Amino acid sequence: MSRQPIKIPVSSPRLLASAIGVAITATSAAHMAQAAESTDSKAQGSSISLGATTVTGEAQDQKSYQVEKASSQKYTAPLIDTPRSVTVIPQQVLQDTAATSLQDALRTVPGITFGAGEGGNPQGDRPFIRGFDAQGDTYLDGVRDTGGQSREIFDVESIEVSKGPNSSFGGRGSAGGSLNLVSKLPKQADFTNGGFTYGSDQTRRYTVDINRQFLDNAAFRLNLLSHEQNVAGRDSINYDRWGVAPSLTFGLGTDTRLNLSYYHLESNDLPDSGIPYGYSSPTATSHVHDKPDDGGNSKNFYGLKDRDFRKTRADISTISFEHDLNDSMTVKNTFRHGNTGQDYILTQPDDSKFNVNKYGTVWRRANSRVSTTETTTNQTDLFGNFQALGFKHSYSTGVEFTREETRVSSYTVSPNSNPNCTLDKVGNSGGQCTSLSNPNPNDVWTGTETRNYNGTNTVGVTKAAYVFDTIELDPKWLLNAGLRYDAFDTTANTHAAAGKTQATNDSQFFNWQAGLVWKPLENGSVYASYATSATPPGGLVGEGAEGNTLVTPGSTVSSELKPEETVNYELGTKWNVFQDRLSLTAAVFRTEKKNTRVLVDTGTYQNAGESRVDGLELSASGKITEKWQVFAGYSYLKSELVDSGLKGRNGVVSAGSDKGNEMPNTPKNSFSLWTTYEVMPKLTIGGGAFYVDEVYGDTANTVYVPAYTRYDAMASYKLTKNIDLQLNVQNLTDKTYYDKAYASHFASQAAGRTALLTTSFHF
Repeated sequence: MSRQPIKIPVSSPRLLASAIGVAITATSAAHMAQAAESTDSKAQGSSISLGATTVTGEAQDQKSYQVEKASSQKYTAPLIDTPRSVTVIPQQVLQDTAATSLQDALRTVPGITFGAGEGGNPQGDRPFIRGFDAQGDTYLDGVRDTGGQSREIFDVESIEVSKGPNSSFGGRGSAGGSLNLVSKLPKQADFTNGGFTYGSDQTRRYTVDINRQFLDNAAFRLNLLSHEQNVAGRDSINYDRWGVAPSLTFGLGTDTRLNLSYYHLESNDLPDSGIPYGYSSPTATSHVHDKPDDGGNSKNFYGLKDRDFRKTRADISTISFEHDLNDSMTVKNTFRHGNTGQDYILTQPDDSKFNVNKYGTVWRRANSRVSTTETTTNQTDLFGNFQALGFKHSYSTGVEFTREETRVSSYTVSPNSNPNCTLDKVGNSGGQCTSLSNPNPNDVWTGTETRNYNGTNTVGVTKAAYVFDTIELDPKWLLNAGLRYDAFDTTANTHAAAGKTQATNDSQFFNWQAGLVWKPLENGSVYASYATSATPPGGLVGEGAEGNTLVTPGSTVSSELKPEETVNYELGTKWNVFQDRLSLTAAVFRTEKKNTRVLVDTGTYQNAGESRVDGLELSASGKITEKWQVFAGYSYLKSELVDSGLKGRNGVVSAGSDKGNEMPNTPKNSFSLWTTYEVMPKLTIGGGAFYVDEVYGDTANTVYVPAYTRYDAMASYKLTKNIDLQLNVQNLTDKTYYDKAYASHFASQAAGRTALLTTSFHF
């Protein structure tokens, strides 16, 4: 077997990170013990969070679930005066819920689901926001973070979720919204925070966060991670990763600031192969409203230990320079180079030969991918405020130049030929076939897998300019507007045994947004807004399931190759209540995606389709009382494929129509509630409830995952001034549910009941 493309020696670096954490803990033990003796009786307030830098008023503000302003300068007004739906998940929510990944974190925001990946569509985070695929719409500190990844949050300060078409902010895509991860950066303080989490299913997680101010205006920060775990309620699956993120800032507190940062993450997993969809009857030859079938045991794992693996890597280097030209004008330049990759062979429990209902067996189809994505971005912003024609303007403008290149190839796995898995082949087919009710992941794989270096190299080049402005017409009326122009050129070169083919497209498009805000009181606003987005052909640059794909000249398939367009109409209100401690929001909206690429005849695609989502969203974040915090939301999404074109694949028309069906991965109702209460100065308890309605995996609405409700609980105790204990129990009732739906064959099952005990220190 040949598995050389991405060599990831996990164990040694992970042990190094763990050793550093243990050493820091050991060298500080005396200080911690002394502090415990002298301050235990004087301790005040609730548990100090892992990310707290001091124990003064600033630290207390950092503990709040309420966020008043987004980090990006493109938001030219506080959130209460921003005419769109924006949810910020702060550090305290991440810590209290014991989130360790982006998917964990986004569970607290209703209206977001996750789709599954396989081979052509890469493994990793594939969020759907308001029913639209946002796989390519994740940003890191305001710059697009390209590449299929399973994102960690050990170096994340907060996560900003912007809902509704968002191309005026970030460029192509963003039909349903976008995500912005805000990094932990150096501060003017000395602190060391860390923690170790031991939990069920051999969970071991170690984190260290060190900040040192070494000059009056310079500081260094280092975040380290080591994480390994099995998965509660599942056989065989394991995840193993480590990361390091140093950053250095000069000029803190001055007019000129320079930041240098680097992020590295590696993983080595035995990935979850998912649960196959069953059938409505033993004689069915196609799915008719069918859900996953685990054969009677939710622990069943259909993969092969002898064959399956997944390795990933991410390296991101950033240089940002910021200078205050005067009290009301700042220029900022961000240069970033990122390189991400993944290498895997995993089992897809395939049912295309109807083995599940014919024989009670599963074919272990091998999906594979070797991909590397390299991104270089330079983004320059100018922002501030000024007075003109009697109006106050808060503005932000900038230009962006980005080059993205994705190289995708795979493995040739043999045999991999979709056999009829009759009962006599279970355990006797070289690992190809297994039992639905009693799969054996230890089956010996007798086949071969060799690197197939043929594949596709895709290059995308973006040149863009944008401007945003919030105009104060008078103290009660604000006008918010934004405009962005993009020139996006993409070229895909496919190498195969028959030779090389090339597909290209050049797209130019404008996107804009406008919102009018009325402030009946200082602590509230009512707004109406309009926003657009555009999805050009090849917009995912080879790293995802393209709905608007490139077409090779001379092929049997033709396409108009126009950008798909999305518009959003929204009416909402935002209020800060209970002495401005609690933020409440409500919004109704309609999102329409027009000019979608659909099949209109054999071999012919046109930008003639349409899909629509009508919705309602509610949210609450902050403190009801000084001791009672809440982070909650509700989402109602009514989706429809208004015009889906003809059914078919690769230009071949098939019978039936999806017109009028619901959109995949779009729950009608979803609800999340996370709340904590400070019972006494040292003890805080909390809990959460998360509900997601039934979700379809495909546009035909033939396969789905059932609705579910999950409950979580937590308790934290301030042992000393420097040491906190926190117990989280996730999925308290050990509910079997599915959190990712794939369009065919399988769905991904979520973890069962998981208990995590975290000891955190800070000094």
